[in-house]
Amino acid sequence: MEQYDLIIIGGGPAGITAGIYASRKKLKTLLITKEFLGQVGLSSKIENYPGFPKINGKDLLKNFYHHLIQNEIEIKNYEEVVKIEELNNKFRVKTKDSKFESLAIILATGAAPKKLAIKNEKKFLGKGLSYCLICDAKAFEGKKVAVIGGGNSGVQSSIELLRFASEIYLLEYLENLTCDEILKEEIYRQPKIKVITGAEVLRFEGNKELKKIVFKERKTKEIKELEIDGCFVEIGTKPNTELMKGLVNLNEKGEIIVNPKTMATSKKGIFAAGDVCDFSYKQIVLATGQGALAALSSYSYLKSLKN
Repeated sequence: MEQYDLIIIGGGPAGITAGIYASRKKLKTLLITKEFLGQVGLSSKIENYPGFPKINGKDLLKNFYHHLIQNEIEIKNYEEVVKIEELNNKFRVKTKDSKFESLAIILATGAAPKKLAIKNEKKFLGKGLSYCLICDAKAFEGKKVAVIGGGNSGVQSSIELLRFASEIYLLEYLENLTCDEILKEEIYRQPKIKVITGAEVLRFEGNKELKKIVFKERKTKEIKELEIDGCFVEIGTKPNTELMKGLVNLNEKGEIIVNPKTMATSKKGIFAAGDVCDFSYKQIVLATGQGALAALSSYSYLKSLKN
């Protein structure tokens, strides 16, 4: 069985950055990922990553990836980790086809889109309902589309849909949008976008395809219907931490609790970085910084084992 100093699990900004830093420290490193994507790969427009005033997520990730492969690091792409075991001061990582061992691990598994958990959500997934604007926006060209979620991702998605949809409705549960002020100003300048706040979405309706959103006005308790051709759900993310339960400490949201000075988890030898961690803000620039810190801390930890 192949032995490594460090195994990194995840191929988003945090995992890639950790890989670059680990390689520069001459650690024998393996990076395992289902795909080089992460939440950033689903972003249609990024305007707050230094050095790139405007770039889409896939292109930014391509730049990250090309930087990574210039370094000495082993990569297992399109492999899914199914189990992590602790044994005799080392760790065994199992994928569906292989087993690997290391002295340290960095968990950079990211997060996945949150679901609404309402009636007919599963029924219409891929039939008018989507969690990925960059994947599916073009399918709604000239159509009436709703976006659920008034945070940054929901508002950015609504603005991006201006290039495709004929009408856009943005529904937010709270009485006010929670996005950045600059985005709030921009969306209220768009005549094609109607913002509906204080809206509790109850269910989706339609025959074979999604055709209607039923929601309740929270102030008046009035039940209303919105006829649409498609809907994007943008209500945030949940951490991919199913594998980590019982291995490291998680908070009430399922995020990995880390020491912010080192990115160390509750388990000695395991570090974490990116959207999977218990940080309030989920930003690409923060994920890359955390990935670097996790790699440097892993190096210090591995060095301490030899002393």
